[in-house]
Amino acid sequence: MIDKQELRKIVRTEKRHFSQQQLAEMSLSVIRRLMAHSRMQAARTVMMYWSLPDEVDTHAAVDSLIAEGKQVILPVVIGEGLMELRRYTGRRDLKQGSYGIMEPSGELFTDLSAIDLIIVPGMAFDNDGHRLGRGKGYYDRFLEQVPHTFKIGICFDFQKKPFVPSAEHDIPVDQVL
Repeated sequence: MIDKQELRKIVRTEKRHFSQQQLAEMSLSVIRRLMAHSRMQAARTVMMYWSLPDEVDTHAAVDSLIAEGKQVILPVVIGEGLMELRRYTGRRDLKQGSYGIMEPSGELFTDLSAIDLIIVPGMAFDNDGHRLGRGKGYYDRFLEQVPHTFKIGICFDFQKKPFVPSAEHDIPVDQVL
């Protein structure tokens, strides 16, 4: 049975087999499926994330959602294992935050019940929605607070695994694209 640390190593190694250009090209089909998803079409307030270079590129999608008039909320790391949400209104809002992640400096967002859809990053996902994060627990702690909000995990196809180890505190996503 594979453990979380070992699976993270495997996925990191697999990611290194692809150039930035290849990852960008693979991102396009994932983002196309996401943007066409009925839950995304219906959502008014979407929690996304500003992707890192080795993740599905969400930058154009985030800007596209704003252009469509949707409210976009992005996470901001505020302490060990803790994040808050801030409203994103454009790239001028972004500043480099923890772990080199670009984070919004916009208005604090606290109305969690207003979030219609949450897009969740991950190192790996399985068919049951189990998610392997980067190991700090930020998303699991946050997702506990929004149990009824629909959650879509997005990743590259090679990050979809037959089995992702999970513990009691791990919060699965509802669907993986």
